[in-house]
Amino acid sequence: MPAYSNTKGLQLLQELANQGLFIFTVADAEAPASKIGISENYLSQILSHLERAGWIVRLRRGLYAGTGSLPGGVRVHPFAIATRLVKPSAISHWSAMSHHGFTDQIPHVVTALTPQKVVTRTMRESKGEIVGKHAWEVAGVRYEYVSVVQDHFFGIADVWIDEHFRVSITDKERTILETFISPRYFGGIGEALQTLEEHVQELELGKLVGYAVRYGKASVAKRLGWALERLDARSEFLEPLQEMPVKGWRLLDPTRPRRGPYDKRWMIQNNLVGRREPDEAP
Repeated sequence: MPAYSNTKGLQLLQELANQGLFIFTVADAEAPASKIGISENYLSQILSHLERAGWIVRLRRGLYAGTGSLPGGVRVHPFAIATRLVKPSAISHWSAMSHHGFTDQIPHVVTALTPQKVVTRTMRESKGEIVGKHAWEVAGVRYEYVSVVQDHFFGIADVWIDEHFRVSITDKERTILETFISPRYFGGIGEALQTLEEHVQELELGKLVGYAVRYGKASVAKRLGWALERLDARSEFLEPLQEMPVKGWRLLDPTRPRRGPYDKRWMIQNNLVGRREPDEAP
């Protein structure tokens, strides 16, 4: 990097850091750049120099993050990157499970929930040939997004993940509910049942049940109700779930074959057990 660009680039990063802008857009950088004498026309060159030097990383067009490689620099938390790559979004699924201490596994992918339609670089470059899930990859970290309708984007809290970054993340109850909503993301309903059993004392069951009713999908409500009843939850928590109308039987685990005994109270077919016997049919 030329000496002038090097000096100005370091000054720019310091100005941005002073303002708490560890993730920033080109527009964010314009005022700090002007303050230290970097013209608007030269700003893009300075940013390119900083990127080539490894002091910042481009997340997507016009959006950058510091790498923390400079002395006293701040490494941007992957959760902060995830929620800035797509806005609005909230850390979810395995990433939220890990954050809340619901799993000892360390996720290799950062997952977030969003009501936005996500278009990643791989989508634009695939030309119709899709292999696996589309995602962003930044500095060796993979970021995947699960799109939901706006009405299902709830149960989210803003939390400080370190002294510099505050991010949106699904709260404990919505994180647990997600295991019943989309068991496939967790390898089947077994993870949901085990996590609920191990952490039920940490949850506000009224909130969890309220979320399930608000989500409005009978299969989710019935799975959750079936599981809570086996943990001896009080009737006040079970009744709203039982009252949700349902047409036909729902599988306890949608990732497994349709077989096993039926529970008429919850309209659930328990396909986690052995094959159904003829007299077990509804």
